[in-house]
Amino acid sequence: MALSRMILILLAVILFVILAFLPLSVHRHFLWISVIFMIGTFLPFVIRFERRKAAGRELVLLAVLGAIAAVSRVPFAPLPSVQPTTFVVIVTGLAFGPESGFVVGALAALVSNMFLGQGPWTPWQMYAWGMIGLTAGLMRRTRLMKNTVGRCAYGFVVGILFGWGMNLMYVVSVMNHITWPQIVAYYSASFPFNLAHGLSNVFFLALFAKSWIKVLQRFQKKYGLLEQ
Repeated sequence: MALSRMILILLAVILFVILAFLPLSVHRHFLWISVIFMIGTFLPFVIRFERRKAAGRELVLLAVLGAIAAVSRVPFAPLPSVQPTTFVVIVTGLAFGPESGFVVGALAALVSNMFLGQGPWTPWQMYAWGMIGLTAGLMRRTRLMKNTVGRCAYGFVVGILFGWGMNLMYVVSVMNHITWPQIVAYYSASFPFNLAHGLSNVFFLALFAKSWIKVLQRFQKKYGLLEQ
């Protein structure tokens, strides 16, 4: 396994530990932690591209994809959990690999919340979307991700898991004051929103994933960007 990929996976574990075991710090200093997350997500690229002249162009491409993912979330804000951001993160991971998926996912959350509102949820969203992109990138060569049905199934599952991860933010924040029945009730109440997220992912992936991946890979081949 490449050094940058090992660092990326290790970084993902460290970030989860920070979120899960230092909830008060996350809530009080969420902006600083968000910035640390953003810097951390680029570490694998610094290592991977340190000797390559094209690194600047590649990072600009990821910034553009992150901006697209972020801005696409804003018009859908009135529809709870329905947005194409997860779709953009997934196809980025499928086209360019786990490092790219992780960066675009984290960047999309940070930038979109500049319009929708920053808060203690921002680092959690950065991590959740980053992990969706990372996982999609790691699975990009599998049979599951090479057909529409498999991609839609993945999109549906991660839509549900995204909501569960955001629920975990609330649980770990008030762990000393919450009971298991309350946790079950909280997760149950969020299910319609998680379902909406999963179904919207299926919709966007079924209609647009194949064409988006084709265009991104053609761009990659033409300019020699983000090659594995």
